[in-house]
Amino acid sequence: MSDLRPKSGRTLPTRELELRHGHPERAVIGIDEVGLAPLAGPVVACAILMPAGDPIPGVRDSKMLTPARRVVLAQQIRDVALAIGIGAASAREVELINPRAASHRAMARAVAQLSRRRGAAPDFALVDGSSARELRDLIGPHATVVRGDQSVYAIACASIVAKVLRDKLMAELALRYPGYGWESNVGYPAPAHLAALDALGVTPHHRRTYAPVAARLGLLPRG
Repeated sequence: MSDLRPKSGRTLPTRELELRHGHPERAVIGIDEVGLAPLAGPVVACAILMPAGDPIPGVRDSKMLTPARRVVLAQQIRDVALAIGIGAASAREVELINPRAASHRAMARAVAQLSRRRGAAPDFALVDGSSARELRDLIGPHATVVRGDQSVYAIACASIVAKVLRDKLMAELALRYPGYGWESNVGYPAPAHLAALDALGVTPHHRRTYAPVAARLGLLPRG
């Protein structure tokens, strides 16, 4: 599928593409993932079907929101969503099949969970990102939307729910593996995280194919 962009060019997410591809008898969902860049933890994806009507005020790309605001909006989204599916790919899967493929696997799992909860597969999906041929086999009819979390309401909702859930998972892992700062850096290569890798070593939740981790395992030269 080719990449799409809303015609309006607005900076806040709208329902333009949802309306373009849907109608009352056609379920159009939004899909987004979080967690490709971190050195540790899973990739988490959300597939979501939002009801027709006015968008929830304040919904936008999750990266543009404070953690506290994301938590509030995530609950509001969950309260009104017609169906939500969550999927994840572990750090080991990221290593074995590469980050992009792992994100697609997480998306497929999210769609499968949403489909089970709805009792039927969605008719069409709007997916954040650029074109990927393999996605059609995994999630069915869809269109990718470049910077979709900034322009498509349903994708922005998915990004918020996925981000809040992944942050919570990383905070829980931080209790099991203290010292890496995952409760605040959520696995990203912050200075404190890198220092902890030197002091404490690599955990089972680190992605060993990512350069800072691989270097500390002696698989790559230290930069």
